[in-house]
Amino acid sequence: MSQTPTRTGLFLGFLTALWAGNSSGNAASSVYIADVPDYQWHAGCFGTATGNLIGFWDRHGFPDFYRGPTNGGIAPLNSNGPNAGITALWASEKGVDGRPADSPGHIDDYYLDYESFAPDPYILLRRTEHKPDSIGDFIGLNQDKWVNLNGECDGNIDGYSFVFWDGNGAKRVDYSPKTETGLAMPDLQSGLRNWAVFSGYEAETFTQLSDFNPSIPPSTGFTFADLKAEIDSGYPVLLFMQSFTNYSRTLGNRPRVNPSIHGMLAYGYTVSDDGTPFVRYRTSWASGHFNFSAWDAKDWTPEGILNLPLRGVIGFHPKPKIISVAKTGQDLKLRWHAPRSFLHDESNKSSKQVQTYILEQAFSMQDPHFEPVGNPTSDLETTIPLNSDREAYFRIRIEIDSGSGVGSPQGASL
Repeated sequence: MSQTPTRTGLFLGFLTALWAGNSSGNAASSVYIADVPDYQWHAGCFGTATGNLIGFWDRHGFPDFYRGPTNGGIAPLNSNGPNAGITALWASEKGVDGRPADSPGHIDDYYLDYESFAPDPYILLRRTEHKPDSIGDFIGLNQDKWVNLNGECDGNIDGYSFVFWDGNGAKRVDYSPKTETGLAMPDLQSGLRNWAVFSGYEAETFTQLSDFNPSIPPSTGFTFADLKAEIDSGYPVLLFMQSFTNYSRTLGNRPRVNPSIHGMLAYGYTVSDDGTPFVRYRTSWASGHFNFSAWDAKDWTPEGILNLPLRGVIGFHPKPKIISVAKTGQDLKLRWHAPRSFLHDESNKSSKQVQTYILEQAFSMQDPHFEPVGNPTSDLETTIPLNSDREAYFRIRIEIDSGSGVGSPQGASL
């Protein structure tokens, strides 16, 4: 059962919309990132959760993450009715979302039925796999061809994904797992980073076990304060739900398959009057806006369906990218793609854009010394005077509200 704060303390149940009507009187703070998609489960919980994540960024600064025809080429907020084609974002399929009927995709090559551990369809049909073109392809979703996943299980059976955690509770940044022979082995962290590159961007990714995970040393792991910092900076966070002690299981006559897991997306938080921290999340089942859990709860999912705690998190920070530099008379106009999140504070009913962009310029890359040029802006473009005939290099620096820089600057030469 999910836990939700009310005027009387903790209320167990799924009808959490009741909380929203009374939110001003029972929460010291309640903040969430606006405009996060809520897609229906399709071909895997982490397929759906990463679809919600990447769909959000497609709508907020990175329009090349989704390039299909659904909703006019902009990732929609739901996958209902005419928006059903958005599922191809994470699980491409022949004849779906503009894909030719004779061009197999992710579903055709990897997916038979939920928790199936039969050989993948492309093997049964004796054909070559399609080239990766959807999120699921990059994160290893449904691909039953990996053995010895971090010493825990073999996988991935239909509907499942995996993360290579640091077992000591440390944060792994931009980690890329490999097989025993040195070949790349996909997981959620490395796969999301590779998906960004496929889409024409770069990203920083990280994974970390939760701070209340009993398998790690005290005072390590990802904390609620860490989650709050991510949300306040405008970054949704993927939630990996799994038992702290079950790392594999037997299905039918097949041992060591993926254990029960669930993937969701955190996009907000609430701190009650008594200081209890709660997380707002998308369930990956299109369950609506009012899903909350206490940070260290034993069961996050609505209606007690899975009864799983938070094993760890996956973070995704897409980096800014300058997309055009053009002379216009005596001026220079620059445009870029970059994180553009809006934070809503339910406590005082206010909203704000989180990121501000500062254009920086240098005249050499041998020993670059970047200096701000022009004024800070909340737009994804700026115009500056063209004051020099020297070759110049530009990058975008992001400031988050208080002025602390995040993200990695990207450059373009002139």
